[in-house]
Amino acid sequence: MTNTPAERHRLYEDVLAMILGTLFVSFGTLIYTHAMLTVGSSAGLALLLSYVTNWGFGPIFFVVNLPFYILAVRRMGWAFTIRTFTAVALVSLLSKLNSQWVDFGYLDPLYATIIGGGLIGTGLLMLFRHRTGLGGINILAIYLQEKTGLRAGYFLLGVDLSILAAAFFILPADRLALSILGAAITNLIIAINHRPGRYMGLS
Repeated sequence: MTNTPAERHRLYEDVLAMILGTLFVSFGTLIYTHAMLTVGSSAGLALLLSYVTNWGFGPIFFVVNLPFYILAVRRMGWAFTIRTFTAVALVSLLSKLNSQWVDFGYLDPLYATIIGGGLIGTGLLMLFRHRTGLGGINILAIYLQEKTGLRAGYFLLGVDLSILAAAFFILPADRLALSILGAAITNLIIAINHRPGRYMGLS
């Protein structure tokens, strides 16, 4: 069977993926914040810090990701780093704006877990397929998948479970259990849909 050359993304496709991906992630994060849930990776760390300090998620998320841009430049190049920096900035901004645009009268915790995890996973998938990370551990996950074939979703799941273990000291037991379920949903979406060789688009 002849291998089909990868088709390069057009600029408008990258821009659309950036906007929709960051909207999905930021809205999923807003749902998790209202339900007092957390995720893994740098977003989960930022959520936990926001619960402890009462500072907003957006500014903490932006600052937490700053050290990882060094790895991004060295390993993934300037184009990837600029896209990732832009995505992180958009999620930080949209997280603030979403809280002004949407108000929850009632939010069932289990529903929040499922829909929030689904939104975050789908948003990350959009970004990953357009060679854009969301800072932090995601940068390392994409790099390892491209260099070693280790699936980004499985790597992130392992890291996320470690971060969720720290949430044991911050979140109630029921919210911690739901957060673990949400992390599984998010990362299975990525692991199933972002396998090496399955999607060949380039940015």
